[in-house]
Amino acid sequence: MLPRTIDWDDGRIVLVDQTALPDLRTAAVRTVDELVDAIRRLVVRGAPALGVAGALGVALAARTLDGAALADAAERIAAARPTAVNLRWGVERALAAGPGGALAEALAIRDADIASCHAIGRRGADLLAALCGDRALRIHTHCNAGALACVEWGTALGVVRDLRADGRLELVVADETRPLLQGARITAVELVALGVPHRVVADGAAASIIARGLVDAVVVGADRIAANGDVANKIGTYPLALAAARAGIPFVVAAPESTVDLDTPDGAHIEIEERDPEEVLGVAGRRTAPAGSDAWNPAFDVTPADLVTAIVTERRTWEP
Repeated sequence: MLPRTIDWDDGRIVLVDQTALPDLRTAAVRTVDELVDAIRRLVVRGAPALGVAGALGVALAARTLDGAALADAAERIAAARPTAVNLRWGVERALAAGPGGALAEALAIRDADIASCHAIGRRGADLLAALCGDRALRIHTHCNAGALACVEWGTALGVVRDLRADGRLELVVADETRPLLQGARITAVELVALGVPHRVVADGAAASIIARGLVDAVVVGADRIAANGDVANKIGTYPLALAAARAGIPFVVAAPESTVDLDTPDGAHIEIEERDPEEVLGVAGRRTAPAGSDAWNPAFDVTPADLVTAIVTERRTWEP
């Protein structure tokens, strides 16, 4: 099995380096600068893991800083990625605990993530059994919302794990998830480790897979959920929701309560992160598009609430 995605070890943050997957490597973070770089480069990614990273980053900074200097360091961490609300949420919780309490608060957030993911998995599996019947299901997912997006269990893949434990899982379809192939490189790594039957498909094939009746439900994670139920998730999620609505199958979002942002009224108010166009224009450092071509590279899209069958958190099942 995989090690914890993120943890604290003797004054440093230890991360699974997700830029190296499918090769399993860890990275040790000892400074705020190193953490901000790791967040921006996606060494650590996934909304719940980013919440823990933000909190542990404040604990790291609090070892040498206080007052305005600590607040400045905390803001640098919180601003490293704008779309996922959990990052700032974790920073603010640890900062509010003060320099002396930041580490204890960060470790509490870490442990709570593990518990909440288990609760989400159980609630989501029960919901799908109710929606689809007591049978083995074929689940379609996008990007990575498993153990490597959290601390050690997962949200959308937590649902998959509980379905499997119940004997109700036939197959997982995982989109490769452009541009950084987080489905093919990360979700597939987890599914292999779990021994779960799966197929990786190109993002462009996803809607057709659904239309052909090859899956029974779509289950994804989220990076921010607006107050009205609009959901920001990895780019390519919105087309899945459209296809699921057309096919008449459930589209379920699995995410912790910390991802629900009541200060954001709807999806139009969610800042969408734009990443380096070179991630689209080349593969593995080699340019594939011709010179003179440019690209748009949004990291996320927004799925409107009316396309969401249910949002499953550790506390509730919300039908927006």
